[in-house]
Amino acid sequence: MKHRAVKRRSVVLGIGATAGVAAAGGFALSAQASGESGGSGAKASGASGALAFDKDAYTELTTTITDSAGDEHEVKYHFYKAITYVTKPVDEKYQSLNVSVPVEIDGKAVDATGAPILLANSVGGYMPSSVAEATGVGGGEMTGGPGGGTTGGASASASPSTSASASSGTGTGGVQSGGNAMVNAQGEMVNLGKLALVTGYVVVEPGARGRTLVDSDGTYYGTAPAAIVDLKAAVRYVRANKGRIPGNTDRIVSSGTSAGGALSALLGASGDSPLYDTYLKELGAADASDAVFASGDWCPITDLEHADMAYEWNWGANKLSSGSPVDRTVSKELSTAFADYQASLKLRAKGFGTVTARNLDEYLVKTYLEPSATKYLAALSDSDRATYLAANTFITWSGGRAAFSWADFLTHVGARKKDTPAFDAFDLSSGENNLFGTGTTKARHFTLYSLRHEGSASARLPGDLPGKIDLMNPMHFIAKRNPARSKHWWIRVGTKDSDTSLTVVGNLALSLENLGDDVDAFMYWDGAHGSNEDPADFMAWIAKVTGYKKRSAK
Repeated sequence: MKHRAVKRRSVVLGIGATAGVAAAGGFALSAQASGESGGSGAKASGASGALAFDKDAYTELTTTITDSAGDEHEVKYHFYKAITYVTKPVDEKYQSLNVSVPVEIDGKAVDATGAPILLANSVGGYMPSSVAEATGVGGGEMTGGPGGGTTGGASASASPSTSASASSGTGTGGVQSGGNAMVNAQGEMVNLGKLALVTGYVVVEPGARGRTLVDSDGTYYGTAPAAIVDLKAAVRYVRANKGRIPGNTDRIVSSGTSAGGALSALLGASGDSPLYDTYLKELGAADASDAVFASGDWCPITDLEHADMAYEWNWGANKLSSGSPVDRTVSKELSTAFADYQASLKLRAKGFGTVTARNLDEYLVKTYLEPSATKYLAALSDSDRATYLAANTFITWSGGRAAFSWADFLTHVGARKKDTPAFDAFDLSSGENNLFGTGTTKARHFTLYSLRHEGSASARLPGDLPGKIDLMNPMHFIAKRNPARSKHWWIRVGTKDSDTSLTVVGNLALSLENLGDDVDAFMYWDGAHGSNEDPADFMAWIAKVTGYKKRSAK
């Protein structure tokens, strides 16, 4: 179902976005990036035949995008629709990408030749995502339905990381979204694809297979590692078309939210790893690098094999939204096991030494939570701040800084979203169980704890699983110090996001910092799952790390 767009057909759509912004005071009208290399450069570049980008096969569209200041901008752009990015696709509906290239913003010509490329995935819940039916930029969507049921058998507390429903209202701006749609503190939608386009960047929106896809024979063909393999193939397509596809193919910045955030982090960490080569060859992916220059990751649902342990260490003291406590024995066993995992990371932080389960709470409070609360409170008017502090007496506000304990923070968050275990459900009901299904088997256990809880104490995981688990976890490649990983990272999560443990972001960021990478990590105070409260800063960050120099068009 590969499409070819009508060439040079001008259409005015009048699409209005509720959030979007130009970076750092203006549009990127013409640019050249710095000479810093992106990726290892070890793989060949160039595409031919079916994988050669046709620069003339676009539709010219005009859309209206409203930035975060409420200002509308008219953007004319070239839209390349539903390009199949492999020669032997399993399902073209998902294994295709769209490209949007700005040519005029508010009547001013744009030269995007050297612009950064935002690779914005729309994956949510590890489900399939498609751009094939999109009518313009920002049209990628998660498809296929939740499939996996509730997490941990808690019918009243379905997992927003694995369902299509909205997050519970435990924080501001919660949404179940893919990587291209998030919400700001005011509850308004933030679409990074549209935002990048109005900033003057090239936007690539790839589709990808997901865990719920099943063929007529009952075979699941989108389970792990299909999604990351597809996104890597999309990156390879873009990089193989250097000189054909508009934008700087050495300056690809990935973005995603929730499971899409996990996949964005995985793209960043696993660049050019040979562990994916067999999968990519089977699809007929381009012979090019799949490394991305920078990675933007919002509330990533990742490090799945350790996520149950981390969740109980973080949220074990909190009850479900129904008011019921979780199984204390299971919670304690998992939390205790987390201490060994945390120690194995051997992470160090200035002022804390080695970060273990004993001081991780203090590390999170001092590094993320108190600075987040401080920023939030400082931005309020005096009267609004006084009202907030009166309602949240656990916070000590002194000298313009917020202070509180980890225990009081947990009480402030309140109900946890997931029962025990949060990810590898005993009854195989979670989306993550489905993610690690295979063949006609819809769902499997992927941790020894859950496997042995439901069976023999000597049970072992199927032989294919350990390798697939590694392929889905950025921490694996960070631990191996992958030389082709991204060196620039933007990582965000809301402090009331209990879709996974806050330690996931904390450990991801600290692991990268320990390798010397450039990491900009922050937690949005009272933000829920899917929060994105500083999209303008992200756009400016892209320009900064890629060396994108703006100048007026002639």
